[in-house]
Amino acid sequence: MNRKLKNSELNRKSVPEFKASEKTPLIIVLDNIRSLNNIGSVFRTADAFLVKKIYLCGITAQPPHREIQKTALGATDAVSWEYVEDTVTLSRKLKQDDIHLCAIEQAEDAVMLHDFTPEKGKTYAIIFGNEVKGVQQEVVSESDTVIEIPQFGTKHSLNISVSCGVVVWDLFSKMSV
Repeated sequence: MNRKLKNSELNRKSVPEFKASEKTPLIIVLDNIRSLNNIGSVFRTADAFLVKKIYLCGITAQPPHREIQKTALGATDAVSWEYVEDTVTLSRKLKQDDIHLCAIEQAEDAVMLHDFTPEKGKTYAIIFGNEVKGVQQEVVSESDTVIEIPQFGTKHSLNISVSCGVVVWDLFSKMSV
């Protein structure tokens, strides 16, 4: 029979150890996310997979906030983050820094997530959009690649925190090979 591990047995990093760790070459950009719970969940995902940084843009709330902390469970202390008002301006700056922009969206000529292969040595910014409107069209147009998560049911979208978990896990597993 399998025994559940206690938290003390999980050998997790301390915040200083996390900050000193080599990071996965992934940056998460949140474009006008309205749900504080979604923001907190994205911080937890970023912590789990050693994501380099999170950019919070537009109306996306910033820590410290009680509702973000409720789902982040302290991940906001470990994961590097920054607020930038305009996602388009940020996108252009990241491109100038040779970061490959990937809008996570349903669009013409989108690459299915399972068909996307990240290049070794390249940093990727994955951009997630508003829960209703998605990633701004101007940001989609600025992106180097549009990645779509394949879906096979009756609904046409996933919750943003779920989408982030799916994409980050997929890219992390491909980058870790």
